[in-house]
Amino acid sequence: MDIRLSQLTDWVRQFPGLAQASPRPVSGDASFRRYFRVTNHDTTFIVMDAPPEHEDCHPFVAIARHWHSHGVAVPAVVEQDLAQGFLLLEDFGDRLLLGQLDATNADRCYRGAMAELLSIQQLPADPAFPLPPYDNALLNREMALFPDWLLTRQLGLELSNGERCLLDTSFTFLRESALAQPEVTVHRDYHSRNLLVRPDTDRPGVIDFQDAVRGPITYDLVSLLKDCYVRWPESDVERWLEHYRQLSLDAGLHHADAATFRQWFELMGMQRHLKAAGIFARLAIRDGKTGYLGDIPRTVQYLVDASARQGALRHFHEWLLETVMPAIETQLQGTEPASL
Repeated sequence: MDIRLSQLTDWVRQFPGLAQASPRPVSGDASFRRYFRVTNHDTTFIVMDAPPEHEDCHPFVAIARHWHSHGVAVPAVVEQDLAQGFLLLEDFGDRLLLGQLDATNADRCYRGAMAELLSIQQLPADPAFPLPPYDNALLNREMALFPDWLLTRQLGLELSNGERCLLDTSFTFLRESALAQPEVTVHRDYHSRNLLVRPDTDRPGVIDFQDAVRGPITYDLVSLLKDCYVRWPESDVERWLEHYRQLSLDAGLHHADAATFRQWFELMGMQRHLKAAGIFARLAIRDGKTGYLGDIPRTVQYLVDASARQGALRHFHEWLLETVMPAIETQLQGTEPASL
């Protein structure tokens, strides 16, 4: 028996118009959270189930209210019970950007997503809930997921002292670049599975923002344009990158020329893809969510391609090609990505 679902059903039925509601599963995500849909006449709502022993809803509620009040398209929090970990939310529907994208609409969709991203990056600080910094410790912790979960646990590689030194040197280079960038509000997972296509606007609905921080200006742009779930031709990425550089320059968020902004973007992408590849392996090993293994080859290929353009990371690039990619091809090539 699903005790949490029974408790959630009792909780949601106390609200006007929902006395007979029967929550229908919508989806889970890469955390312990689950989502259900309930209907009140012609209006639907999303109910979030976030077990308090695993998830803290306070950041979600605080960020949602602050961003919503400044016009960012995040779901309104209709009702809440933080002690039980239940939230009743505005329903943005099921049209994830990933499932809607194709070659004919990608330019329009990405320009809409970048317009929404600019709004997020321009948000004033919330004195009641200051966002934590994307600092040295957090950047290091994220990159460590790559050797800890992907290399050693998933791929079974035994790293020599020389290889660990190579990783440390490469990680230091990436971390210093990230910390040198102008700071803005960072969603931290701004990609096609956390953006929802809405009717009558090109600007998407934004979800899964509870881990937001203050950090590097290119982080969310990398998440969007070098998406771990879909890859676009380099010419498209370069065009969108320059479009956003100009948007954010005009907004006064930085003073970087095209070459500098591109370098920030490339190195930030490597940090993110180290983190993401490690998380995908952890989801499979620790949480049994093996569908994410299918996204690892694409994610690590981003690392290979970006490191090829960095003279300072030549040895790291060669090691990826000679050691990591063969192990991925042996174990993971052909693994199906997680379904939508």
